[in-house]
Amino acid sequence: MSAVAGKHDEFQKLGVQILSISTDSHFAHKIWEEEELSKMTKDGIPWPMVSDGAGSIGKIYGVYDENGGIDVRGRFLIDPDGIIQSIEILTPPVGRKVAEAIRQVKAFQHVRATKGAEACPAGWEPGLPTLKPGPDLVGKVWKVWKPTE
Repeated sequence: MSAVAGKHDEFQKLGVQILSISTDSHFAHKIWEEEELSKMTKDGIPWPMVSDGAGSIGKIYGVYDENGGIDVRGRFLIDPDGIIQSIEILTPPVGRKVAEAIRQVKAFQHVRATKGAEACPAGWEPGLPTLKPGPDLVGKVWKVWKPTE
């Protein structure tokens, strides 16, 4: 969460609303913020930390671990229409890369802005070529896109 907090301004410029949800109580969130996160970030965590004590939200999103009684790490990019566009779920030993989340947000926003007339291939960054889905592209992707990753 501290890595995301470090990029919070960039997420805000992209119009992204961030929430963090865990099975911890709001008391545990308060202590975690005061004793850990505030020491890792300039101004602490600048978004709501939601308590999902019963795991209800985690169960809906498929991240609730029944045996452990906890939510595992998950990242969900949800568009303005409430549709999940991306899901990333990781077990606790491996963290996420915030730059990839930002890249994906930019790609989804680009596709949305073109009303689906353009698609962003793997590794796409703003300014790089996009693909124009349709019959003319079939069998010819190699002519317009050279993967770098």
